[in-house]
Amino acid sequence: MPPELSVVVPVFNEEENIPELYRRLLAVLPGCVASFEILFVDDGSRDNSWTLVTKLAAQDGRVRGLRFSRNFGHQMAFAAGLEHAQGDAVVIMDADLQDPPEVIPDLVGRWREGWEVVYAVRRARYGESAFKLLTAKLFYRLLQRITAVDIPLDTGDFRLMGRRAVEAFRRLGERHRFTRGLVAWLGFRQTGVLYDRAARHAGDTKYPLSKMMRFAIDAITSFSHLPLQLATWMGFAVSALAFAYILVVLALKVVGISWPGYTSLMAAILFLGGVQLVMIGLLGEYLGRVYDEVKHRPLYLIQEQVGAAAPNEGG
Repeated sequence: MPPELSVVVPVFNEEENIPELYRRLLAVLPGCVASFEILFVDDGSRDNSWTLVTKLAAQDGRVRGLRFSRNFGHQMAFAAGLEHAQGDAVVIMDADLQDPPEVIPDLVGRWREGWEVVYAVRRARYGESAFKLLTAKLFYRLLQRITAVDIPLDTGDFRLMGRRAVEAFRRLGERHRFTRGLVAWLGFRQTGVLYDRAARHAGDTKYPLSKMMRFAIDAITSFSHLPLQLATWMGFAVSALAFAYILVVLALKVVGISWPGYTSLMAAILFLGGVQLVMIGLLGEYLGRVYDEVKHRPLYLIQEQVGAAAPNEGG
């Protein structure tokens, strides 16, 4: 019999956090659901994370583990977890304990009220730099303005999904993933629960600035055509400026004013060249995504699995 709740946890070099996460999950889950499973998805860890998951699965039949053949990425780990989770509802969360397990009963409570998706809204974020907080705030508000999908502000991937939402999510096969956007795109009845996001329990962040930039690009290109439309708008704007400049030059020539045009010519050439390169780059981003999709490669490959096929009841 499937468990009432599955908890999916992507893992990448989180050996310092797994024991404490497991302890805190066991402290809250038996009190809010009749049965549960904890599914760790090892995304190509290079430390002892998989060894710890294997030991937990051996001593607790409610723990399962999937191990990727290499690092496929955080979002792919969520996809694999949702594909293999067996619960009537599924919670997805990070392993660093910034997503407190103690919030799970609140998510479950709203799900039992009839909500299909319950997302956790960050009321406060501790242990993060002012730059990270500012850029995250600006990014989510920009994303909401330029997309047709209503992606809730100040939410991460920490959320509960009912079985219908999970089954619908499994049908999405795209490779460049922005999970919180995809879940919003699904629709169904969705609501939020406020919580305070804690500082990382141990270890280093797995999302440095370069990965955050890549993540932001994936989010924007997955849910908006606005960057492509910018090419048209900038083309009209540059054409209008060029036409106005021509009129000014002709007017000055009529009244007898003229001078060598090297500076203005180079400025125009460099400006137009820069605009063209930016637009070619944007086109390349979208074309690259089309290329990735048409190859139809698997989203991930599993090297090893541990844990019972049918998780035991909690208690």
